[in-house]
Amino acid sequence: MTAAPFQRALDLITRVRGVRGAMLVSASDGLVVAEHLMEGIKGPAVAALAASLANRLGRAMEAAGIGSSVFWHLQGTEGALLVVPAASGILVVAVTEPDVNVGLVRLELLGAAGVVG
Repeated sequence: MTAAPFQRALDLITRVRGVRGAMLVSASDGLVVAEHLMEGIKGPAVAALAASLANRLGRAMEAAGIGSSVFWHLQGTEGALLVVPAASGILVVAVTEPDVNVGLVRLELLGAAGVVG
């Protein structure tokens, strides 16, 4: 797949007011596939965190017998990390401000996950 659909998907996410950046990350190794980030966001560190959490969360959900994850929302004091795993093994990640419309970002993340497979 060319980079154009990836960039279009990231553009839709980053157009939402309060989104500071969006990334596509390989869940298996934490490498950045594509990104659209504001200055000051450390993409490789966010990617590594998302991949590590995907691995641990997957094991925990399997152990609990509740299936695979669909959406994660990690809230911090200065913002949030929102993640939707795609079927292809790509994580669609958004870094947001604290007052973002989480529902709208979730819809865009799910749409992007459909684009990347």
